[in-house]
Amino acid sequence: MQSLMQVLRTCEVDRRSRTKMNRILKSNLLVVDEVGYLPITSVEGNLFFQLISQLQEQTSIIITTNKGFEEWAEFLDDAALATAILDRLSYRCDRIQMSGKSYRLENCKSFLSKNDMKKAEVSN
Repeated sequence: MQSLMQVLRTCEVDRRSRTKMNRILKSNLLVVDEVGYLPITSVEGNLFFQLISQLQEQTSIIITTNKGFEEWAEFLDDAALATAILDRLSYRCDRIQMSGKSYRLENCKSFLSKNDMKKAEVSN
C-alpha cells in the first residue's frame, strides 16, 4: 500500500512514478497488500479513491487487509470516503475472509527457538 501511495503522490512530477501509474491503469489485475496497516493522509485517501474509481469496471482488484469494513473509516480518517471506496470495491466482488494462525509465523517455527516464537506471538 505504501508503494502505491508513493506512486499516486508523485506521478504528476516523477517520470518513473508516471510510468508505474500507466502500467497500473493498463493492467488486468491490481493487488494492493496490507491496506489499513498504516494510516494514510486525506490526500492519499482521495488519490486511492480516484484510482479505484478509474479501475472499477476494467480491472480486477485484490485487496489484502486485516481491517473489517467498519474499520476503514478510521484509517482513512473519513467515513464518507471509506463508504465510497468500499462501495466501488464491493460491487460485483467476492470476499474471502481468512482466519487462523499466521502463515508466516507457522513457517518460521523451523528456525526460531521457543522463546523467539513466544515473543513473536506476543507482538502480533
